[in-house]
Amino acid sequence: MFYIDQWYLILVVPALLFTGYAQWKVKSTYAKWRAYPNSRGMTGAEVAQYMLEQNGIQDVSIQEISGELTDHYDPRSNVVNLSREVYEGTSIASIGIACHEVGHVIQHHVGYFPIKIRMAIIPLTNLGSTLAMPLIVLGLVINATRLAWLGVLCFSLSTLFQLVTLPVEFDASHRALKTIEDCGLFEGSDARGAKAVLVAAALTYVAALFVSLMQLLRWVIIIASSQRDDN
Repeated sequence: MFYIDQWYLILVVPALLFTGYAQWKVKSTYAKWRAYPNSRGMTGAEVAQYMLEQNGIQDVSIQEISGELTDHYDPRSNVVNLSREVYEGTSIASIGIACHEVGHVIQHHVGYFPIKIRMAIIPLTNLGSTLAMPLIVLGLVINATRLAWLGVLCFSLSTLFQLVTLPVEFDASHRALKTIEDCGLFEGSDARGAKAVLVAAALTYVAALFVSLMQLLRWVIIIASSQRDDN
């Protein structure tokens, strides 16, 4: 247990601290820019619809959902789901988030390859997440190293998903900001604020990958050490 705790403190705790910082950064940046209305007085829903039209996308609808920062695009139903504050809001934060979600729509529309990979591995990732810890723990308890390594392999699928997610999210924000710039829709503080919100949000995906990598490395070290002790 001391060995496990040692590597948890060395590897995982710093990653969790970074995750806490990323979450604080998102909330503080969002709180700052939602206090400023955008210069055109457009709601998040109106901006999202404008971006869809500018990119020639006509088969995607926009709807309001409950919660805060629950915004997402559902490619199965072709719906951009925006939280009430984003859907109805006219803040700079609202337009940044709305544009990001349409960025995902554009990715699907143009056949962006990384998002195809992410969609394809979701079933495997879900299965791996379910089996990983039981296999690792059972393998260590009954001294079945191969079983533990199988658990690590399952866990690595989650890490792979986080790795693929990173370029997908960065690209969605890039597409959003590029559309804003090309259309001349927002300039000055509007564009700066939207970019700040999107950059802060991207930190959460970096943090998620960091935690997953450190957890994966932790289990690799523990199982490898256990295997050496047995030999």
